[in-house]
Amino acid sequence: MKRTIRDLKNIEGKRILLRCDFNVPLDKYGDILDATRVYESLPTIKFLNDQGCKLIICSHLGRPKGYDKFLSLFPVAVYLMKHFPNKVKFCPKVTGKEVDEAVKNMKNGDILLLENLRFDPREEQNDPNFVKELASLADIYVDDAFGVAHRKHASNYGVALKLPNAIGFLIEKELNVFAKAFENPARPFVAIFGGAKVKDKLLLINNVIGKADTILIGGGMAYTFLLSQGYNVGNSIVDLDLVDEAKEILKTAKEKHTKIVLPVDHIALCGNKVVKTTVLEQDMVGLDIGAKTIKLFTNEIKSAGQIIWNGPVGKYEDPRFKKGTLNVAKAIAKSSAYSIVGGGDSVGAVNSLGFGNKIDHLSTGGGASMKLMEGKTLPAVEVIDTL
Repeated sequence: MKRTIRDLKNIEGKRILLRCDFNVPLDKYGDILDATRVYESLPTIKFLNDQGCKLIICSHLGRPKGYDKFLSLFPVAVYLMKHFPNKVKFCPKVTGKEVDEAVKNMKNGDILLLENLRFDPREEQNDPNFVKELASLADIYVDDAFGVAHRKHASNYGVALKLPNAIGFLIEKELNVFAKAFENPARPFVAIFGGAKVKDKLLLINNVIGKADTILIGGGMAYTFLLSQGYNVGNSIVDLDLVDEAKEILKTAKEKHTKIVLPVDHIALCGNKVVKTTVLEQDMVGLDIGAKTIKLFTNEIKSAGQIIWNGPVGKYEDPRFKKGTLNVAKAIAKSSAYSIVGGGDSVGAVNSLGFGNKIDHLSTGGGASMKLMEGKTLPAVEVIDTL
């Protein structure tokens, strides 16, 4: 059992380095478009702030190549200031004299947000000197950045090896949700997988077979499975190197009594024309599931006791091909089943379609949630001390 912030004692006045995931979308004016990831870390921030510690928060935002004013964390500082009036300050540096001075001047209960970690290339390199600079700022390290828990970066892996440490409430919640979902699922357990490439989901599907009662497969990845069964997939996206493996997965699922449901009709693009079809001709590209498949999928969802969804079942960002994903999201929202949505595209689809508040658990980490669903451990969690 990993140590959590509840287990930290006598931390009043202590300097705590808190790694959060504030990788939020910003508009061209610097306003936050979706503050979910910041909001989800507020309970951890409040708990530590209530203990009277000196809280130094660090995060990344986007994939900058050096300093980029459009990827500054200042808008996040403004957001935090609204929730913790007169307590939050922003430092426009990551490490160095300015940061050292700001930390030195902190009083008990103060909150200091550092600038984007990835403005320094040493962050993603887990550079020993950068680790040392970050660790020197604090007495204790707390990790609440589930979104990068599958990475070995300086701020979430290297520093954890240097300081007494713990996880925050967000990581604790994410770990508990996925552990329960796979160790003690409500039945029937329905898993829904989509997205463009089958290779991204092979480990995930293999781990779910035998645990889930039913697996629904849509999106571009479905066409590799359909091709493995001898169906014509036209010019749809396929991974020819994985056709045999897809066939083996379907065989294994049958042996382990996990039903796999593949699309039986499609919304396809034929030249510039959108067509509805049950057979994909050579000049067609399948880009969404059709009405019959939607009915098959939604019937399975209606009877579920637990649902896990990772990956849209069509090219939902194009209005012509979003009906399948829309109907899946709507069915999950209406379902009485316990629902988990993991993966950046899936969460984005649910939120953009207006069903986010109807999902029991929206994971804040795409890559990290996939690793857990694959049955793997997370490096940044593994280095946290156990009780």
